[in-house]
Amino acid sequence: MIKTAITDMFDIKYPIICGAMMWLSKPELCAAISNAGGMGNLTAGNYESEEEFRGAVRKTKELTDKPFVIGLTLLPSIRITAEHHSMYVKVCAEERVAAIEVSGSPLDKVVGTDGVKRLKDAGVRLFHKVGSVRHAVHAQKAGYDGVYAAGFEEGGHPLNDDVTTMVLTPRIVDSVDIPVVTVGGVCDGRSLAAALTLGAQGVMMASRFIATKECIVHPNIKQELIKRQEFETTMFGKSIGLQGRGLKNRVIAEVVSIEERGGGLEELIPLISGERIKKAWEQGSVDEAPLMVGQSIGHIHDIISCAELLERMHDEAIAHLNKAKGLFQ
Repeated sequence: MIKTAITDMFDIKYPIICGAMMWLSKPELCAAISNAGGMGNLTAGNYESEEEFRGAVRKTKELTDKPFVIGLTLLPSIRITAEHHSMYVKVCAEERVAAIEVSGSPLDKVVGTDGVKRLKDAGVRLFHKVGSVRHAVHAQKAGYDGVYAAGFEEGGHPLNDDVTTMVLTPRIVDSVDIPVVTVGGVCDGRSLAAALTLGAQGVMMASRFIATKECIVHPNIKQELIKRQEFETTMFGKSIGLQGRGLKNRVIAEVVSIEERGGGLEELIPLISGERIKKAWEQGSVDEAPLMVGQSIGHIHDIISCAELLERMHDEAIAHLNKAKGLFQ
């Protein structure tokens, strides 16, 4: 078995973590991943009230007795407010969840040092998803338990430094003394093996988990990910300070066109709204909303269970590490 600081920290079988995915990282998928030996993700932004969020946390606990991560995105949003962020932190502390994945602004700057202390006192591990060395160093100073080194290849909102996973992971590993988890371009055993050789203690992936049997999303979406290749994502949102990577489709082309001619937020909001994305995931409308997936889609070739996926990744990683070892004479 592959043993790392991450498997030891959470007492899990595989050093593989699911990333936050709006509208997709819900109790069923989260629990399936944790039960399979990895760490599932329950994304806080899916829930707007304390009752809903606490209910989702407790439902996940009913479905698995294994640890899971809460995804907390601290980016500009019309729907999710500062009050929501404080509520999420309160519930996570009270429910004593295993860990929180923070992306966007540093948690200590959003909910204050008191909020961070409340989580730490409750035994909640804190990981910040970062795209630069400077942000990783801040996370360590702020008391985070680890960082996700998120390369430019990732879906969602990579930092506009535009540094790739291959470069970013070892740079951050060399710059902090807390565990580093590689993000971006991860989807199989080869990428897990590569991350480990770069010094990471685990990997986080999201796009690959969409194409699993347990992910509740329209079948059209899963088949589209199998069909598409690594060059069929593109960047958008730079003009409004919210860079994102999504699948190339009609809406993304329209968004990019508006940005190129200097159009503003008022024109863009109807095209990139969360509700529009939610509807697309549910109805399988591939061209009707930004679908935030990474370049790893080029390596997605089938739809299997989470258990099959994690076991396959682990076995492939060991095989590739042994193959590399065999190159030494």
